[in-house]
Amino acid sequence: MDAINTLYALQSASAMEQVQRERTSDLQLRAMRALLDRAGLTVEELDHLNIIHVTGTKGKGSTCAFTEQILRGYGFRTGFYSSPHLVQVRERIRINGQPIGKELFTKYFWQVYGRLDETKDAHGGTMPAYFRFLTILAFHVFLQEKVDLAVIEVGIGGAYDCTNIIRRPWVCGVASLGIDHTQILGDTIEKIAWHKGGIFKPGVPAFTVKQPEEALAVLRDRAKEIRCPLWVCPELEDYQTDCGPLRLGLAGQHQHSNASLALQLSHTWLQKRCLPDKSFPSTSVENASVPQVTSFKPSPIMVKGLADTEWPGRNQTLKHGPVSYFLDGAHTMRSMQACVRWFSETAAQHERNASGPVARVLLFNVTGERDAAAMLKLLVPCQFDIAVFCPNITEASAACNADLQNFNVSVETMMTCCLDNEQSWRLHNSLGDDKGAQLPISDSLPLVPETKADTLVFPCILSALQWITQGRDSVLAEPEQSKAVLPVKPSVMAKAPLLCDAAEIHILVTGSLHLVGGALKHLDPASSV
Repeated sequence: MDAINTLYALQSASAMEQVQRERTSDLQLRAMRALLDRAGLTVEELDHLNIIHVTGTKGKGSTCAFTEQILRGYGFRTGFYSSPHLVQVRERIRINGQPIGKELFTKYFWQVYGRLDETKDAHGGTMPAYFRFLTILAFHVFLQEKVDLAVIEVGIGGAYDCTNIIRRPWVCGVASLGIDHTQILGDTIEKIAWHKGGIFKPGVPAFTVKQPEEALAVLRDRAKEIRCPLWVCPELEDYQTDCGPLRLGLAGQHQHSNASLALQLSHTWLQKRCLPDKSFPSTSVENASVPQVTSFKPSPIMVKGLADTEWPGRNQTLKHGPVSYFLDGAHTMRSMQACVRWFSETAAQHERNASGPVARVLLFNVTGERDAAAMLKLLVPCQFDIAVFCPNITEASAACNADLQNFNVSVETMMTCCLDNEQSWRLHNSLGDDKGAQLPISDSLPLVPETKADTLVFPCILSALQWITQGRDSVLAEPEQSKAVLPVKPSVMAKAPLLCDAAEIHILVTGSLHLVGGALKHLDPASSV
C-alpha cells in the first residue's frame, strides 16, 4: 500500500501541469529519455524487448490482448503494458497475461522510485508524473523479468506519447480511429491520425484496420514520410480455417477488426522472429492508396488464442442469479455506438430466456471533457426503466481503494457532473418516445413524461449497485459490505417495486472504464486480490 500511495502522490498539480505543457511536443520524449537515464535504463536496452507497439482510439487494448494471448500460446514469455487499469494498477503491467504480483510490484517500484528520488536534487527536485513513472516501471519490469516480447499499448496519441521513446519495435498497429482527447490531439480526425501515425518507424512494418478516408490518407502520408511500410488488414471473414468461422473470446462485432489486426501483428512478429532475413515490401510513393495485406490461414494456436482471449470490462457479461451485469467501458461516441449494438443484441438474448418481466437499468458516468449528453442520447433507444448516475468512487468509506482514486477532481465536481448527466437523460427522454424517436418540442411537454425517464443519483458505485439489485445479488449482500449501504430517501424507495417485482434485473454499466472497474471491484472480489 505504501508503494500505491507513493505512486498516486505523483499526480500532484505541479507534475500534471508540467505534463500538460510538454505532452503535445517533443519535450515529452526528451523528458522521458532523461527520466529513463535517471532510472538507470537506456533506449538501447529497450531495443532488446522485441516490442509490438499499438495505438488507436478504440480497440487498441483489445488488439493487444488478442496479440499477447496468441504469442503466449506459442510458448513465449510475454510482457504486456496497457492503460487504464480497471481495479488495481498492477493490471497495467502483465507477465504471461497475469498482472504482476504484489511482491514483485513492490520490489520493482522501489527500485525505480529510489533511483529517481536519489537524482531529483540534480534535476530541480522533479519526479516523473504518474503515467511517465508507470511507463518506465513497465520497461524495467520487462527487462528484469527477461520477457521474450513486450506488447505495448500507447497511452494517448502516439507521436509524443511516453511509450514512443521506443526506437525499434518489431511491428506497429493502428486500431480504429475516432474523435477523443481533442484538447491534446486536436479536434479533427486528420489531426488525431497524425498523432497516431507518429509511432511508425523507418523500415518497421505497420498495419491498420479500415479507417475513415481522411484518417487513412494521413496515415498513408505519415508512413511515406517516415519510410514505413503500411498495410490495411483484411476482414476477419477472409481468413480461411479448417474449423469454420473464427470464434472470438471478446463479444461485439467491432472486435472483428481488432482480431484481424492482432493476427497480422502476431504473424509478422513470428515471421521476423523465425525468418529474420524475410524482407517486407515498402509502400510505393507513387501509390495513392494503402495496399491491403493478403489474409493467411491462421495456425491452430492462433485460432485458440483468439477464442481464449479475455479483456475484462469490454463487452463483458456477468450473471449473478436474477441479476445480469453488462459491462462496457465505452467512453467515445463510436465506442458507445458499438456498446449500444452489443447491449441491444445481448440483452435481448438474455430476455428471451428470462422467467418473467425484466427491469432494465442504466448505470452511467463519464470523466474528462467528453460529451456525456451526446452519449446519453445514443443510449435512449435501449429503453431503460431507470437510469442511475454516480461518480467513480467505489464506496463512501474513507478507506476507499487507492488504486481507484482520482486526486485531481473534487467530489463536489464529480457529483455536479452526475446531476448534469441526470438532467441530460431526463431531457432526452422528454424529447423522444420509448424507442428514442424524436418528437416535436412544445411548451406543454412535461419534463418527465414517462417512467423511462426515472433517474437517481448516488454518491458512490457500491450504494448504487446495492440499491439497484435490492438484495438480490448475494455478492453485494456480504455482511462486511452491507454496512456501506447509505440511507435512501422515500422518493427513491418509491421506485424500488419495479426492481423487486421483476423476474430479472439487467444492468448496463458504461461511460467510463473507471466506473466499470469500480463495479468489478464489488462484483468480482477476486479482481481485488
